[in-house]
Amino acid sequence: MNAFIVDRYKSKEGLHYGDMPEPTLQENDVLVQVHATSVNLLDSKIRDGEFKLILPYKLPLILGNDVAGVVVRVGAQVKHFKPGDEVYARPDKNRIGTFAEFISMNERDVATKPTTITMVEAASIPLVGLTAWQALVERANLQKGQKVLIHAGSGGVGTIAIQLAKHLGAFVATTTSTANVDLVKSLGADVVIDYKKDTFDTILRDYDVVLNSLDGETLEKSLRVLKPGGKLISISGPPDPAFARELGAPWFVRLVMYALSYTIRQKAKRRGVAYSFLFMKASGSQLAKITSLISSGAIRPVIDQVFPFEATKEALAYVESGRAKGKVVVQVR
Repeated sequence: MNAFIVDRYKSKEGLHYGDMPEPTLQENDVLVQVHATSVNLLDSKIRDGEFKLILPYKLPLILGNDVAGVVVRVGAQVKHFKPGDEVYARPDKNRIGTFAEFISMNERDVATKPTTITMVEAASIPLVGLTAWQALVERANLQKGQKVLIHAGSGGVGTIAIQLAKHLGAFVATTTSTANVDLVKSLGADVVIDYKKDTFDTILRDYDVVLNSLDGETLEKSLRVLKPGGKLISISGPPDPAFARELGAPWFVRLVMYALSYTIRQKAKRRGVAYSFLFMKASGSQLAKITSLISSGAIRPVIDQVFPFEATKEALAYVESGRAKGKVVVQVR
């Protein structure tokens, strides 16, 4: 089958088009014909080897972390899907590979595609939707009336997180550039900080939760806007000891993560707030809950551009440029 492959980390060729064997089907797997996939910064980080300590992939590796498509075959033990079903998913971190014509996934990671949106729109949702859900619902336990700051509100995670937070009844602040102020307001943001004009940490105070997806400087400034007992959740690092334990990482990796996050954890402790790193997990059951929110109109996909399959490499370069509003989708079929 045709796919976009990484042969060697940080090579000049990087991601390239090639032929790979069709994935094998285990007894709890569904084989999905990929209709659309979307591009995430996670893809470029994996391509460059940034996660090789915690995600030791065997090369050559097919990239891609989002899929919408049609089930073509099922394993002997599959209970919830059959050939012909339209589905979407974020594959398990150890079984990525959606930049391809087919992907095999455990059925527990898959959900039925919302009927109210297209394959292209559905492909934009899983990774960012699950990230927002696991940060705001699972980790933060965000409640009605609480205040949350969502950084990079016009990005892939930000556009979904704003809508989810509003659905939960929270008061939402976000940071974005001048060009995207109207977009984040249309998604429900109550306070918009234009980072080209203002500094968020001099304006916002007494927030319950901050969701960070930006750099270390933004992470440290975010501590200042939280009230005692608040939660700082970062999806851009640094990874912390709790994540290392969750991974079952070897001792030297646990030591590295302890050291990397030591400063921010200590600063958070001094301010009476909690810091945690979130690396989202695949979950078909959580994705089904997100499906309900899409079907009811509480969450809508936000798509910047759609690229043809043969231009997957260009789509990744566009995402890396930082100019995308919402998601960038690749139409495979």
